[in-house]
Amino acid sequence: MTDYLQRAITDSGQFFVFACDTTQLVATACRRHDVGPTAAAALGRALTGAVLLAALLKDEQSVRLRFEGNGPLGKIITEAGRAGWVRGYVTAPQAEVPLRQGRIDVAAGLGRAGFLTVTKDIGMNHTYEGTVQLFTSEIAQDIAFYLSESEQVPSAVGLGVHLEPDGGIAAAGGFLVQSLPPADERLIAAMEERVNGISSITELLRQGTAPEAFVALLLADIPYHLTARTPLIYACSCSREKMEQAVLSLGREELTQMVGTKEETEVQCEFCRDTYRFSRLDLQRLLASGSQLH
Repeated sequence: MTDYLQRAITDSGQFFVFACDTTQLVATACRRHDVGPTAAAALGRALTGAVLLAALLKDEQSVRLRFEGNGPLGKIITEAGRAGWVRGYVTAPQAEVPLRQGRIDVAAGLGRAGFLTVTKDIGMNHTYEGTVQLFTSEIAQDIAFYLSESEQVPSAVGLGVHLEPDGGIAAAGGFLVQSLPPADERLIAAMEERVNGISSITELLRQGTAPEAFVALLLADIPYHLTARTPLIYACSCSREKMEQAVLSLGREELTQMVGTKEETEVQCEFCRDTYRFSRLDLQRLLASGSQLH
């Protein structure tokens, strides 16, 4: 089954709703990064959250989410584009914390003190960045808090990842509801109550609830229509050329030392774990051509 994001808008124009199934792309990310259960839940939520925020952008724009807490998982970084691609990683993929009431404790894994930084690449070498303190460290509420505090847009976010007993990803997905101006406080309050009434997003995902069904559940008796549907995929933009630039950024002194001590140097992409190998001759060529080296 292909992952996808479904967009919808109420007939009154009061609310946008985005809902997505990210099961396959989250499974791909977790497999590539060899994550443990806590990291799988946290990374899966962060990847899905990036997909939902990217849906708010235009054309070829993209967004980067950086969660930095004081927990054992370290940083969680995810990137997604409006076109449907997403990638991400967690710095300590095997870190674990005790269960809380029988469930994975993402907040303890990420840490309850820290920051969420959202960077939007809007094209033409222009970026917009906003930072907020972590609100609950459960990922979904932190993204909603960012949208409310940094962008002043009332929003509700729901994210879920269901793991198999062996740690595999059984289901992943989520939704984003956003109020459009002018704000109607009565309707916003009613929508908040409806969102809060959803007992378990993860359980609904486990039952096979599709994105369109999430939209119907959230809007219920509010007239709406479905709009665009976007396929989603875990994809990385790394290349040998980009890795060459990363090697060059090490500087002339370190490169010279590597040429003198190593027959081969390996560079691994943080997002997809693909490995690029550079021989001694490759490094000598980079040294010779690297006029920007310092």
